[in-house]
Amino acid sequence: MATVRVVHRQRALWRQCHRTTAIGICHLHTTTSSSSSSHASSSKEHYKVLVLGGGSGGITMSARMKRKLGAENVAIVEPSEMHYYQPIWTLVGAGAKGVASSGRPTASVVPSGVKWVRSKVQEINPDTNTVRTGNGMEISYQYLIVALGLQLHYEKIKGLPEIEDWVKFKIGSNYSVQTVEKTWSALQNFKEGNAVFSFPNTPVKCAGAPQKIMYLTDAYLRKTGKRAKANVVYNTSLPVLFGVKKYADALWEIVKSRDIQVNLRQNLIEVRADKQEAVFENLDNPGETKVFEYEMLHVTPPMGPNPVVKGSLLADEAGWLDVNKETLQHNKYPNVFGIGDCTNLPTSKTAAAVAAQSSILDRTISKVLKNEKPDSKYDGYTSCPLVTNYNAVILAEFDYSGQPLETFPIDQSKERWTMYHMKADVMPHLYWHGLLKGFWGGPGPYRKIMHLGMK
Repeated sequence: MATVRVVHRQRALWRQCHRTTAIGICHLHTTTSSSSSSHASSSKEHYKVLVLGGGSGGITMSARMKRKLGAENVAIVEPSEMHYYQPIWTLVGAGAKGVASSGRPTASVVPSGVKWVRSKVQEINPDTNTVRTGNGMEISYQYLIVALGLQLHYEKIKGLPEIEDWVKFKIGSNYSVQTVEKTWSALQNFKEGNAVFSFPNTPVKCAGAPQKIMYLTDAYLRKTGKRAKANVVYNTSLPVLFGVKKYADALWEIVKSRDIQVNLRQNLIEVRADKQEAVFENLDNPGETKVFEYEMLHVTPPMGPNPVVKGSLLADEAGWLDVNKETLQHNKYPNVFGIGDCTNLPTSKTAAAVAAQSSILDRTISKVLKNEKPDSKYDGYTSCPLVTNYNAVILAEFDYSGQPLETFPIDQSKERWTMYHMKADVMPHLYWHGLLKGFWGGPGPYRKIMHLGMK
């Protein structure tokens, strides 16, 4: 059995933060480019549209606003030199793709002519329509698009920040560029014992990702003849395996057929690397914990609101950007808009959600520019290609109500190699050349065609 003993402990103290930008995928970004730069202090600039964040939401909206208003009227604030397509990290962690394929210089994705301010956002003041950056600039705007992503909090897991050599202690995480290859190392070095996978007790981006790597680990261990000596254990803080019943039912069949142990309402609170132990709290009985010995540990970190958004007047009580769930316009400041992971939209935080949101937000802003009432409505569409093997994917698509909203006229709860090909090869191309260029707004129009206008 994976459980070694039950003990009682207090929650770990919370310390430093680990930042990521973006939206359904989170990005660390930037680079050198002629299309932008600013190294000034105490300078002031003004733009008709100011975009905060250079992740998928920020880049696609910059491209759309450039076409709508002209590049000279648009600026984007983003400190990172590299932009990453994070959905592919699931396959990187399983050795099916290389990490280099996931990143490109930010300079190559910022729309040409759009001013790129290479700095962090320090403060947002919607009452004065200004933003202060880390390099001392004050930028005023007529319209503000917030796409700052969310924050990863590895430091909230006791013992994890002190571990300098994750490879040595067989720990990985597909949620950051610094740790995704360590997942592959842990998988390759697996000999026998427990392969443990966690899902935190917080909102996360791509809620399917923590279990995708679990299925791929199971497949890899079978392929390499190690599965008989392995226990694959998925400890999730959720009360369900997946939030949409149609897909959850299909996934339960898979975990049963592959002898994968699923433990609900278990939250990772501590890693004892020297003993190769992971401590989980039982959320249904707070204070009670179980200790799992591991031969491989995949950590999905707790996540939370972007601290700049949380510290501003734009946040709701929980710290997320407070926007209208249908128009993506801010609920208090009508010249402020949001997209992606930083928002309080009650849907799964994915790149697919950003794509659908971008087309709605484009039309919302067009209406606002004409002093008209926004009439396009975002239905909460999001998608999660659930990778269940090195050649199989269940393509989950659903809306705000948690009801399937499938593009293809087939049962998408079935494992299919065609959907794996779409995940591994088609979607990255669509991301770089469609979404980031502002041309891909989700599969809505194609869904209507596929279903003969019935959806």
